Amino acid sequence: MSSKREAKRHSRPSAADKPAPRTTQTIPAKPTGWRLWVFRAIALLVVPAVFFGAVEVGLRLFGYGHPAGPFIKVKLDGQTCYGDNTEYSQRFFPRHLAREAMPYLFPADKPESTCRIFVLGASAAMGVPEPAFSFARMLRLMLVQQYPGVDFEVINTGMAAINSHAVLPIAREAAKHDPDVFLVYLGNNEVTGPYGAGTVFAPLSGNLSVIRAAIAFKGTRLGQLLTNTLASIGAGASAPQMWRGLEMFLDKQVRADDPGLQDVYQHFEANLNDIVAAGHKGGAKVVLCTVAANLKDCPPFGSLHRADLTEDQKHRWEEIYQQGVEHEQAGRWAQAVERYLAAGQIDDSYADLQFRLGRCYWAMNEFDQAADRYVKARRFDTLRFRADERINDIIRAMAGDTGQAVTLFDTDEMLGRHSDHNVPGAKLFYEHVHMNFTGSYWVARLLFDHMVNQDVLPERIARMQSSTPTPLTEAECARRLAFTELDRYQVAEKVLSGFIRRPPFSNQLYHDEQVTRMEQDVAAMKAGLTAEAMKEVGEQHRWAVENDQSDWLLHFKFGQFLSEHARDYRAATEQFRWVQSRLPHSWLGHNGFGMMRYALGDLDAAIAAFRTTIRLKPTSGATHFYLAEALQKKGRTDEAIRHYREAIQWERDCIPAYNNLARIYSERGKLDQAVAVCRRGVVFCPDSATLHGTLGTLLARQGHRDEALRELRTALQLDPNSAAIRSSLQVLLGGRG
Repeated sequence: MSSKREAKRHSRPSAADKPAPRTTQTIPAKPTGWRLWVFRAIALLVVPAVFFGAVEVGLRLFGYGHPAGPFIKVKLDGQTCYGDNTEYSQRFFPRHLAREAMPYLFPADKPESTCRIFVLGASAAMGVPEPAFSFARMLRLMLVQQYPGVDFEVINTGMAAINSHAVLPIAREAAKHDPDVFLVYLGNNEVTGPYGAGTVFAPLSGNLSVIRAAIAFKGTRLGQLLTNTLASIGAGASAPQMWRGLEMFLDKQVRADDPGLQDVYQHFEANLNDIVAAGHKGGAKVVLCTVAANLKDCPPFGSLHRADLTEDQKHRWEEIYQQGVEHEQAGRWAQAVERYLAAGQIDDSYADLQFRLGRCYWAMNEFDQAADRYVKARRFDTLRFRADERINDIIRAMAGDTGQAVTLFDTDEMLGRHSDHNVPGAKLFYEHVHMNFTGSYWVARLLFDHMVNQDVLPERIARMQSSTPTPLTEAECARRLAFTELDRYQVAEKVLSGFIRRPPFSNQLYHDEQVTRMEQDVAAMKAGLTAEAMKEVGEQHRWAVENDQSDWLLHFKFGQFLSEHARDYRAATEQFRWVQSRLPHSWLGHNGFGMMRYALGDLDAAIAAFRTTIRLKPTSGATHFYLAEALQKKGRTDEAIRHYREAIQWERDCIPAYNNLARIYSERGKLDQAVAVCRRGVVFCPDSATLHGTLGTLLARQGHRDEALRELRTALQLDPNSAAIRSSLQVLLGGRG
């Protein structure tokens, strides 16, 4: 037994023979509780932020994109200044529709003797249709005269089509530049501008934070890259292909009870509050202006019946309404009013109905009743290009709630006092919201009184007042701004052709009456521009420039007069050269200089100036066109083709660019490409006899006789006096007429 136990004992493995103990790997415990949320936050926020930050830095290092803020840094005579950024509004509009302010430049370091006033607003603040005669420029003249020794910088940041969403970033940036006064004239574009309920641009969102996040993202280089990429692949094709003014909004009618309007009002109130806060933060006094509009002589742009109206009710309403129209046309005002009121019992929200009532009451000398109806006509106008009462009520309430650093200038009420029976009309406005010279003068004059009497100006400036306030007269403002008889005619013609004859103005009540009246006025103005009168215009420009050497717009307009009317291209060159030197960041002076060198046959200098212009404003279609023409004359046809294509990309109705490009392709035997260019041109320019004629000639060369005949006949209908088109048509017909 012992031997067996001994054998068993020896059969057990020794310690040396035993296998090493198995080691187990320690697995970290999964994070739980607050650690889990930290990891999730890092994954969701920090990692993407680092990634997008790296992409943003990379894009900036490679020079992609453009500065997104409203101001850009400019060096002038070794001094650091800030000027307008022509690409700022691309955060709010498609690139080919982007708007810009009139150029301005101000030093980074404000001298003690300077009063810096920022004007914040849209086209009415800018001074459309001719910013050279804005109320802001007249206000500056009055202040300069009243406070000798003070340099008043009135920096007008207004631009067409923008609204409070676009103005707020301007205000926040302006607050960093030692402002003394914020002058806010804003509210007309809240519905139709970016993020409005009736816009064709960036769509409305009910969440203001989402809108502001989108605006901020579009200001980054990454946002610009994404926006440009989407545009290149056709995303956003619903946006207008070219700028057509108010006509772009014809299918964007918004009723007064539309739920989206409540979002618009809330966003406007929040943005306006933050504009005021920005002014306070920057140390500026803020003047909030209510927004005035043409009530008496601007019928509604659009009318819609109440949404719940039945077909029977509509039929009955229309029957009664037409009875009223017949009475009105016959001058039976009381009977017309009775019928219109009866129609209103069925539906009183039809804007045209309210305006017709206003017109009838006015004819009956019941002016208070008329005023009430004109206000209602604006309220129910479904194409909401004019600020309504709610917008002005928000402005008034904001001025009343924010303390003494904010004052209210009630433009709406003030202009009413200077109108017949307190109802603003054509005496003060060109059309719906843009003030004529007299209207702009009264806004400037009354603003001047307000700023002097309400302690708006800083104490260091106020104590430099010369004597009892004596603001300039309207005639004195006209003389100093060189508002001549030629300007009066040109602006009137621009308003008639560029606004009144086109939709939606052409859809307004009494449109034929308005056009006839304006045509007569324009014809009389034109007849008055005799040789002697034009000589006087030149002297007025010369005097204005000599009286104020520092005003770049006076130099620019004098250059325009010398080139377009005196045909003195060398003298005009010097005016544009001056603008170049004082506004080096602006494309306007360089473009004007280039045009003069082109007219003088100095193609090399013109090409250099046009290239500078395009560097400063890549989307200037007209400049691309003239550069292409100059290059073509130099025999650099391939370069010319590239710039003709750029011209029609940014200016879709640039008829000469289509025509010249088609001719180049035709001369090279590329008829298919030439025809394609013309076809694209007539899509955007259907009324161009030139393009239809060129297309017809090209189609005839391709053997497409029937289509060629159609195009040439269309061209001849558009321009019956064109000998070239008539000749081409006769050749195609084999000599038959």
